[in-house]
Amino acid sequence: MTQTTKAAIVILNWNGAQLFDTYLPSVIKNSTGNQVELYVADNGSTDHSIAHLQKKYPQVKIIDLGKNYGFAEGYNRALQQIKADIFVLLNSDVEVTPNWLEKCLSLFENNPKMAAVQPKILSYEKPHLFEYAGAGGGFIDKYGYPFCRGRILNQMEPDVGQYNTATPIFWASGACMFVKAEAFEKAGGLDSDFWAHMEEIDLCWRIKNLGYEVWYQPESIVFHLGGGTLSYGSPQKIYLNFRNNLWMLFKNLPKYKFKRIFFTRMILDGVAAVKFIAGFDFLEFWAVFKAHISFYKMLPVLIRKRKAVQRQMVVKDHREVYSKSIMWKFFIQKKRKFSDLYFELDKKQ
Repeated sequence: MTQTTKAAIVILNWNGAQLFDTYLPSVIKNSTGNQVELYVADNGSTDHSIAHLQKKYPQVKIIDLGKNYGFAEGYNRALQQIKADIFVLLNSDVEVTPNWLEKCLSLFENNPKMAAVQPKILSYEKPHLFEYAGAGGGFIDKYGYPFCRGRILNQMEPDVGQYNTATPIFWASGACMFVKAEAFEKAGGLDSDFWAHMEEIDLCWRIKNLGYEVWYQPESIVFHLGGGTLSYGSPQKIYLNFRNNLWMLFKNLPKYKFKRIFFTRMILDGVAAVKFIAGFDFLEFWAVFKAHISFYKMLPVLIRKRKAVQRQMVVKDHREVYSKSIMWKFFIQKKRKFSDLYFELDKKQ
């Protein structure tokens, strides 16, 4: 019988051989221990990823998935082959620091309701700034728009210690997420239909619906390059973000607020599309249009998924959902820092 490992660090790779020599040494150096195993799950790379790993990093265990399943299904298939108490989902373009692992794992020991944790995520290229994908922990507003401590929309704050307190959050970044295997499996894993983008927010929402907690641990610090697979602002990324956000809202909104919130969100997407047209951003407009077409095509499947989520739901309301519109705060009231929203969120803690 295979002995359960306390933590399994799993890096999902697709044609990322050029990243290994920059980022993998920090993970190997700072992730030692008898109860820690390091895996690279290869999503059908066509470069020399596996050969390079076998030659230069023999201590890394390789899971060859055979083809590209995307982020969500790639991780689902990889984690099914690993026995561990805690899964650590780590992007291949992340540099970690001493004690990054221990600081996050220690949070689980004192709180049985904790299901996921993310560290402080700073920019690899501009280390004084928070990084887009997760920053100091994720939240969503009432209409499902995500934002973070240290990052609202495309505005990143410098890290000056303003978010150095461990705290509950709504979602942990897929760039570096510690998740309890039991909770991951109970929630049904990542939604493979998402392919990539926002699948970690959807997972965290389902986990929180089950009564678990998600936390941010600032004593653990990592540096993320970001934008490696799809550059920020690319039409494909816009398409996936709009599409997956609609899917996430449809699945997870509780019944009593579903019609009002979802209808308003559809209108807001229309406003975004008009804004793209007005700015002659036709590829971006087409991305939003395609996202909505995809939503309607997927509706029968989404209805079944929503029923399954609603049946499992233990907690309907979450303190970490911002009760106002982050778009209104950002564009109309010019609130560009999370600290500008802090006291409104803090009233709910």
